[in-house]
Amino acid sequence: MTTAVPAKGSARGKAAKADKANKAKGKTDANATGVGPLLRGWRERRKVSQLELALRADSSARHISFVETGRSRPSEEFLLRLADHLDVPVRDRNSLLLAAGYAPRFRETPLDDPTMGTLREGLEQLLAGYEPYPALVVDAKYDVIAANRGITMILSGLPDHLFEGPLNAMRVTLHPEGLASRIRNLREWRGHLLHQMERQIALQRSDALREVYEEVAAYPVTNPGEDAFEPGTEVPYFALPLRIEHDGHVLSFISSISTFNTPMDVTVAELAIETLLPADPATSKYLQQQMS
Repeated sequence: MTTAVPAKGSARGKAAKADKANKAKGKTDANATGVGPLLRGWRERRKVSQLELALRADSSARHISFVETGRSRPSEEFLLRLADHLDVPVRDRNSLLLAAGYAPRFRETPLDDPTMGTLREGLEQLLAGYEPYPALVVDAKYDVIAANRGITMILSGLPDHLFEGPLNAMRVTLHPEGLASRIRNLREWRGHLLHQMERQIALQRSDALREVYEEVAAYPVTNPGEDAFEPGTEVPYFALPLRIEHDGHVLSFISSISTFNTPMDVTVAELAIETLLPADPATSKYLQQQMS
């Protein structure tokens, strides 16, 4: 009778190795779902090296590396400091905090909440004060939150189906039955709006905004507006104008977008105020006559 001697690579040895491998895999999986990969994703999206981020945040590249690989858990304040230097949107800062095991820092308060009364009143005063020129407030998906009479005038006469559900500024502008049918320089303005959305998608990683982008980018261009700039024009435009027809007149606007500085609420952080400044004296005069 012979006695079996476990050889190298026997069942017992293989079992031990498998157990060790499973533990390592579990650690790797945990790291893959933690704050490290999220932070690395934002750093790479911003095209910032670990060393550069460390210098900005008064840290070390070694510490940044340890955080990204899960070998070190960042403090709440350090994580927010990194997010600030990477210009991470407020909503995603909450995601970073949750991934690191902390409570969200920033609230998301509905605009109709009583605590938002002062903000709503301020926005309404701003929009009204900008009249007769058009102005509106949109959220992160370009859904219109509020608008003044200047915007109402521009949208007048459009099909009712464009106003079903939340009014979306991008949809109503680029839809073939929307303002696109009136825009004289549609090819240029459409390219500008799509590029603007592409930049925001790249910076914010917003699936909701990407859905809107894919929808409006697929709209057919039935009116390219090749007659955008008539020969001999004497208007020295200082930025790409929106040239749009209204009741037999061609109106020219320069768009300006404002956001809130250092917002402490997700809702407020995602609001944007767009104002349309007359790009020539004729547009200014026409709007003043219409609103008088």
